[in-house]
Amino acid sequence: MSEPKDFVAAMDSNSRKTPVRVAFVTRRTSPHVKARDDDTVMTFPEGLFRAAVAVEVLSLILVVIALLWDAPLEGLADPMKTPNPAKAPWYFLGLQELLHYFPPVVAGVLIPTLVILGLIVIPYFKINIEAEGLWTRNRTERLRILGAVTLVFSVFLAVFQVYAALIPTLLTAALMFFSAGTKPSAGRFHLWLASKPLSFWIMSWFLAQAAILTLIGTFFRGPGWSFVTPWSAGR
Repeated sequence: MSEPKDFVAAMDSNSRKTPVRVAFVTRRTSPHVKARDDDTVMTFPEGLFRAAVAVEVLSLILVVIALLWDAPLEGLADPMKTPNPAKAPWYFLGLQELLHYFPPVVAGVLIPTLVILGLIVIPYFKINIEAEGLWTRNRTERLRILGAVTLVFSVFLAVFQVYAALIPTLLTAALMFFSAGTKPSAGRFHLWLASKPLSFWIMSWFLAQAAILTLIGTFFRGPGWSFVTPWSAGR
């Protein structure tokens, strides 16, 4: 004989929220369930399966690359002889390139700390929740702020002669000013730029800086961290 069921009555209008067997719908409320069912739901097995497929495909690509091309390995490390130049791994070469321009405290402590703090603080400003264009509201005020920030960054980079970072900064600012222009016959590229939020411009500027500094540190730095061309570095 099955155990008796516990029928509990409650006063509510949402049968999913209230774990009861019987619910009395009060006046001035609707009996429908306040929930919305989607056509598809991302469940744990489905998400795990997609991740596993992606890992397997990436592993196969890396195996093929390893079979076709040899890794650029050098000889055994000699503690009595330091190579010139001594380069960090590629993912740290951008930071090592900054050390060429700034004092160690600025490039090794201040800039990485500001980047980490920015990654922590920026999400709390909710700048990308609505994903609205940068110039949708307060266009004049934002143009003034952009001009002031661009001027401060440009002077700072020019004083330290960091032209590798100054050029992408000016290009990003130029694209931002270009996107702020309102033209009746604007093209698709202009409309696409105008629809981008502030987070898009910050991330684009950061990626451009990191990519350029890493490329210069990888291919254009020779003995004594002097500037050389890739085709003459081996001579």
